[in-house]
Amino acid sequence: SGLEERAVDTAGRSRATMSVRSAARPRRRSSPPLRVLGIDIGGSFLKAAVLDRRGRMLTDRVKLKTPDPCPPRVMIGALLQLVKPLPSYNHIAIGFPGVVREGRVITAPHWGTKAWAQFPLAATLSRRLGGAPARLINDAEMQGLAVIRGKGLELVLTLGTGAGTALFRDGELMPHMELAQHPMHKRDTYNEYVGDTALKRIGRKRWNKRVARTIGLLHALLNYDHLYIGGGNASRITLRLPHDTSLVSNDAGVEGGAALWQRGFRPPP
Repeated sequence: SGLEERAVDTAGRSRATMSVRSAARPRRRSSPPLRVLGIDIGGSFLKAAVLDRRGRMLTDRVKLKTPDPCPPRVMIGALLQLVKPLPSYNHIAIGFPGVVREGRVITAPHWGTKAWAQFPLAATLSRRLGGAPARLINDAEMQGLAVIRGKGLELVLTLGTGAGTALFRDGELMPHMELAQHPMHKRDTYNEYVGDTALKRIGRKRWNKRVARTIGLLHALLNYDHLYIGGGNASRITLRLPHDTSLVSNDAGVEGGAALWQRGFRPPP
């Protein structure tokens, strides 16, 4: 009948229209694999490498001595030089030795200059390195993201130019405590007590005794389930470590950068 013919004709036109629309609709492009430029800013050295989504280095780690003095302008120039030989990446992760918040530096104890206060390090590096999005975190926290097991209360202690700490509970990063600036023996802060200057002044044997005392104080303060010790001077440790303490590779300061771009990660306020 005429009614049936019109129904068939309408259905045919509908299918044809759908086919045209499907053909015209652009195919969704799959997003490129995550390639993170991990940057570890230290008081003595700057280090970087390109990482895959699991934090594995896709390149050799590059290293450059940290300029001294080092206001933001000088630091940016040094970082541009550092990463120049590295291949392409699409995200940036930066570990900085101080208090940071929302991509800005709050304190920079190794350089002690007012120019660092509120400096937008993440946005500046993103712009100077071609626009890849950048995230900024404390350097000890970035190292911790590469080594923690995600169970219980875990503490990271980095021993380098100074001392850094990061605390995690069941894999979640806790608000940053700048313990390195806290007095722990007479008038000495953790930085002064077990930092690189102390190591060079008093020698490895006495310095190791100080490290042992530091571990004991941190355990009494936090009652952590596990302690991870990293940083450039972790290799100078000769004391017998407690069963709940591990030494970790200094490369973790770069490798943890991939975790900053994993789905669901949120830095603490």
